[in-house]
Amino acid sequence: MRLATIGFTKKPADRFFGLLRDSGAQRIVDVRLHNVSQLAGFAKRDDLAYFLREICGMGYVHIPQLAPTKDILEDYKKRGGDWQTYEVRFRRLMGERRIEETLDREIISNGCLLCSEHEPHHCHRRLVAEYLNEHWGGVDIAHLM
Repeated sequence: MRLATIGFTKKPADRFFGLLRDSGAQRIVDVRLHNVSQLAGFAKRDDLAYFLREICGMGYVHIPQLAPTKDILEDYKKRGGDWQTYEVRFRRLMGERRIEETLDREIISNGCLLCSEHEPHHCHRRLVAEYLNEHWGGVDIAHLM
């Protein structure tokens, strides 16, 4: 199974949609907790679904169960929490949610996990992809930069 990841910040629209078009992914799997913020620009939920369909011929699905809780996110982003604590808490949350059992593999396969962070090393989309590979095996992960 191939699974890509991408963040939309620090990418102009032409680069973002070009990376997606060239990736071979069939759909964006939006893993953001908040996907309608005005700060998201072209990556705001309804606009993004339109652009993906028209520019890339891709589908769009939002799966909030792949996002951190508001508390986990705010402890890290707004209260200056450390990445290790965030990672432990988010991995625990994925286990509690049993995402490896409840997710439809067909939606994930040949999909691209979307979040806002520019790079994957401190982003939960990487953690989701790694968690699925640990539990499902055979997940080929590509981080689109």
